[in-house]
Amino acid sequence: MTNDDRQGLVHEPGQVYTHQGDHLFLPESTALFVDLYHIDAAYIAWKGNHTGTATFDLYTRSNPFGGGFMLVAGLEPALDYLQRFAYTDDELAFLARTRPYEPAFLSFLQDMRFTGDIVGMREGEIAFPNEPILRVTAPFHEALMLESGLLRAIGVSTLIATKAARLTLAAVGASVADFAFRRAHAPHIAARAGYIGGCDSTSFVAGAMAYSIPASGTIPHALVQAYPSEPEAFEAVAAALPEYSLLLDTYDVPTGIDNAISIAKREHERSGHRLAAVRLDSGDLIADSVLVRNRLDDAGLNDVKVLVSGDIDEYRITEILAAGAPVDGFGVGGNLGVGLGTVDSGTVGGVIGAVYKLVWFDDHDETPSRIKLAGGKSTWPGRKQVYRINGFEQDRVQIESEPPPRGGRPMLQPVIERGSRVVEEESVDQIRARAMASLDALPAQLRALSVKAPHHVEMSDGLLTLREETIAHFDAQASQR
Repeated sequence: MTNDDRQGLVHEPGQVYTHQGDHLFLPESTALFVDLYHIDAAYIAWKGNHTGTATFDLYTRSNPFGGGFMLVAGLEPALDYLQRFAYTDDELAFLARTRPYEPAFLSFLQDMRFTGDIVGMREGEIAFPNEPILRVTAPFHEALMLESGLLRAIGVSTLIATKAARLTLAAVGASVADFAFRRAHAPHIAARAGYIGGCDSTSFVAGAMAYSIPASGTIPHALVQAYPSEPEAFEAVAAALPEYSLLLDTYDVPTGIDNAISIAKREHERSGHRLAAVRLDSGDLIADSVLVRNRLDDAGLNDVKVLVSGDIDEYRITEILAAGAPVDGFGVGGNLGVGLGTVDSGTVGGVIGAVYKLVWFDDHDETPSRIKLAGGKSTWPGRKQVYRINGFEQDRVQIESEPPPRGGRPMLQPVIERGSRVVEEESVDQIRARAMASLDALPAQLRALSVKAPHHVEMSDGLLTLREETIAHFDAQASQR
């Protein structure tokens, strides 16, 4: 495969290109990473020659966690998924056993590759509800069968990146470490998205290696318990590592910090090894952090950081810091790794509620615009562009052919054209830098943990007119039946 070939998607059966930075450990083929009804629907459309060009929008109906924004992530995972979408012989044999598909349809699937166009918001941008984050235009069966895989890649990544952003905003300069591996449903996505959203490090070693994220960690309670006494455990740690951290709450925090101080001083004189941080994982984190900080400072160990963990979320971070606790960093596990909501925000979390809806279908129909009418789940028809006007003054969603508004920045950028990738791959550090700049530019009222007044997203006159015309068209069709 030539260097030019490596920029595009797979177009040859069985040939898979793993681009630099791909560390999601997807299988060679992702063609079965679909829901069964998508294959059934593709079969029905194929039998009826109903395979015109379709456009789908991927978007959300609300911000997660009761907040004021979403931090977009997951484009590279989505492309990883898309590049592997090619059926193997074993997968086609499985489908033949699962459904009575015609052999010609299975041959059709074997040759199928994505040939369409995708535009999307770049990772690290801010998005708001009802704005397309991704727009897919392709033959109906191609675009349709990507639904679940794209929703998973973009939805999960954006959920966790947004959670990480909320955590880091609440921490106001204190570090946030990703401790989520043991709880995460998609650990590589969680580590990557967490770092994009502002986490400074991850405890997940494979994720750290995969994405060049700083790795971090202290010691487990089990290591302390494994030694006859806490001082002996601390001595072993201090002797083994040139720079180390100690966990203070296995038995008794006041005794633990005294043991840590005496051993740190003795080992530093002996070998030069340095105590970098101490961690509290339970108990009264506010009172204990004050006690620990005072004793470290009294001992002249002013550079030793105080870290806390244990059911930490953005509201707990805010509470701890508002009480004046001298905490330098927070370790966050399940609340980050599965994007949990909180009672305080009134949200369950765990999912972002992204949807993927047909909005245009060129298939010999006088009105190609498509709409779903279902109350709060109703959709907006047409091929659209999103403009951010004068920073965050307002956003406008409009028909792609409408002239750009003054001061408007187009948010949807070309990603794939005619099946070939046209956007350069970015490192997670580049994406993270964009994310931090986006959060810095976000108005303070939208960065708050709970937002009463959402960001103004306006639907253009052209889009409103198209929606009314589309409704009228389908109403007229229904009345003629």
